[in-house]
Amino acid sequence: MAEKKFEDAMQRLEEIVQGLEQGDLPLGDSLKVFEEGMELAKFCSKELESAEKKVSLLVKESGGKQSEVPFEPDGAKDAQ
Repeated sequence: MAEKKFEDAMQRLEEIVQGLEQGDLPLGDSLKVFEEGMELAKFCSKELESAEKKVSLLVKESGGKQSEVPFEPDGAKDAQ
C-alpha cells in the first residue's frame, strides 16, 4: 500500500466536506464518508504536529535554548 500524502488527504477531505454539504447522499453513505473524513482529519492533524515539531527543532538558538518564533507568511509583516 502506498504511503498516504498530506496534500492528497487534504484534497480528499475537501471533497468529502463538499459532498456532505450538498446533502445528496443517503444516510448510510453519509456516515461512511464522514468516518473516512474523520480518519483523514486525524491523519492530517498528526502530520501537522510532526511538521511543527521539526520546525521547532530547526529554530533552536545556538546555545541549545529554544525560542518561539511566530510563523508569518510572506507579506504578513508588510500588511501591518
